[in-house]
Amino acid sequence: MKSESHVRRLPKSFYTRKTEIVARALLGKILFHKIDKKITSGTIVEIEAYLGSEDPASRASNGKTKISKPMWAKPGRILLYVVHGNLLFNIIAHEVDKVGAVLIRALEPLEGIELMKRRREIENIENLTSGPGKLSEALGIDKKYNGKDITDPKLDLDIRRAEKEDFEIESSHRIGVSEDLEEELRFFIKGNRFVSQ
Repeated sequence: MKSESHVRRLPKSFYTRKTEIVARALLGKILFHKIDKKITSGTIVEIEAYLGSEDPASRASNGKTKISKPMWAKPGRILLYVVHGNLLFNIIAHEVDKVGAVLIRALEPLEGIELMKRRREIENIENLTSGPGKLSEALGIDKKYNGKDITDPKLDLDIRRAEKEDFEIESSHRIGVSEDLEEELRFFIKGNRFVSQ
């Protein structure tokens, strides 16, 4: 693995597209976090897309409320919320005048693996970041990033292009939702052992 400068932060235009297109395009990209000069990162291997009012599984399904309002934010904004005690890491991603976000579900650990193990208090690398709550804890992501712009060059949390991307993408219905669309909006890297299930 090369130094942290081996890849480039994704621009705002990357996130200003159809939500499901952004979700697929984020597979293979690198989620990178730096705290006190300590780096942790991982390759995105599983992700889900959530749309607007037409999507029964989306936080935006009941229109703009206090809880769902962040879904209308500008593309590239970070959305963090807790479900069953797990902090879920989302990024707002949609076309102009649309609504949508992507939920990062799993990473393949790259840098700072020993630090991730200490944060999660486990040794099993396959269980380190193979779930949305797990990856937030492993990378030290907390609520202070909620609403921040992940394309801001001053932010110590970002998503970057990898040097090489060579994999097949598979899709399925989303996990843990009581009602889903016919369209498959969960995307993951075929055969990757860090996919959540």
